[in-house]
Amino acid sequence: MLGIHQRMAELWTIQKKRPLTDEEQKEMIVCLEANAKRAWKLATLENLSLVASMTNDTAWLHEICRQIETLEKTCS
Repeated sequence: MLGIHQRMAELWTIQKKRPLTDEEQKEMIVCLEANAKRAWKLATLENLSLVASMTNDTAWLHEICRQIETLEKTCS
């Protein structure tokens, strides 16, 4: 799990019991932005892999798959 995901889970749990402080709210926004950026990057790579597959560009497909694997490793 990425540190941002762990912190986001902590903040979410805290906010169920009490309102987040201003600093905690800022942290939550940073976590949400980082999560969204990573999600969009992964979605883009997955779409590009589909295009590479449909055009039979195996070299490009392998490069995209390598990038996907690298990105996914950062979450394990």
